[in-house]
Amino acid sequence: MVNPATGPDKIRSETNPVQKVRRGPRTGNKSLIYLVLIIGAVLSLIPFFWMVSTSLMTLGETINRKWLPAVPQITNYIQAWNEAKFAKYFWNSVIITGVTLVGLLTTSILAGYAFGRINFKGRNAIFAILLSTMMIPETITWLPNLMLVRGTIIPLPGGSWLNSLQALSVPFMANAFSIFLLKQFFAQIPNELWDAAQIDGANHFRFLTQICLPISKAPIMTVLLFGFIGSWNAFAWPLLVTTRETWRPLMVGLWTFVSEAGPETHLLMAGAVITLIPILVIYFLTQKQFTQGIATTGLKG
Repeated sequence: MVNPATGPDKIRSETNPVQKVRRGPRTGNKSLIYLVLIIGAVLSLIPFFWMVSTSLMTLGETINRKWLPAVPQITNYIQAWNEAKFAKYFWNSVIITGVTLVGLLTTSILAGYAFGRINFKGRNAIFAILLSTMMIPETITWLPNLMLVRGTIIPLPGGSWLNSLQALSVPFMANAFSIFLLKQFFAQIPNELWDAAQIDGANHFRFLTQICLPISKAPIMTVLLFGFIGSWNAFAWPLLVTTRETWRPLMVGLWTFVSEAGPETHLLMAGAVITLIPILVIYFLTQKQFTQGIATTGLKG
């Protein structure tokens, strides 16, 4: 008989001397991690706080290096918007970003599905070459892209694309990271769904549009967010391919305003806040989908 004083669990623990003992996380280690995270958050928020605070100050308060305005000057935003011609630059950025995102989604979804769901000869080799392009610095690609949009390498319809919407959008309608992100998600879709779709007579395009896309909202929103931020914040390439104000985006307009406004720091910061508002709005609207998209595509740590 088993001794009731000991019981089966007691006997099992005595016969297994290498039994693992579970211990909870040490309070000291957790406090240290939280302290480091808090310090990092504060350091990252200080420049943002200073920018917003300075945008609400008078010129005298910025010269005296105040931290907070005595009376918030909302008119700084109106003055910066009018003096910097932000209305034109803002509309240009909206059009450029919209066209770029449409092309980016089209290429990323189709290529991601092909690499993730279709077996074809040389798929792994082509995908490896595609991923290797992520190692190339962006500045290295400026010269060949510039020669392409000028029509130096390949004759373009209508001649050179300088100072045009095509030059600002076409080179960014595909990137390896977006294709990789969607490929990772499409590859995780159970094969049973594809088998059931085939029984119903569905081809790859129908399976993509009716099965894959409805359950891929999170990674698609992640691609949209990254694409929006990259296109909206683009500065060096638009400055390189535009010589007139016709298609110059908001960031180039802000740079022009910086050179014209001179020491008017409060107006410069107001202009910087204006350029940042759309990114903050888009991020807070897509924060849940962004986090879910990173967690479901094999990129989480």
